[in-house]
Amino acid sequence: MSPNSRPGGLVRSAAEINEQIRGLWSHPAVPLTREQRAEYERLCAELRQVERGGAAAAA
Repeated sequence: MSPNSRPGGLVRSAAEINEQIRGLWSHPAVPLTREQRAEYERLCAELRQVERGGAAAAA
């Protein structure tokens, strides 16, 4: 199963994604590793997709 989906094909909520993003940052003054930066960028893209989907559903 994809880490971005839940059983039944449901997409994770923006709150869940935000929680993961916050979890990457141990301290604001500590830079992310390359791997963490890649994960951050992936999560941000996923968050944008969820937010666009939510806006389209509300319209």
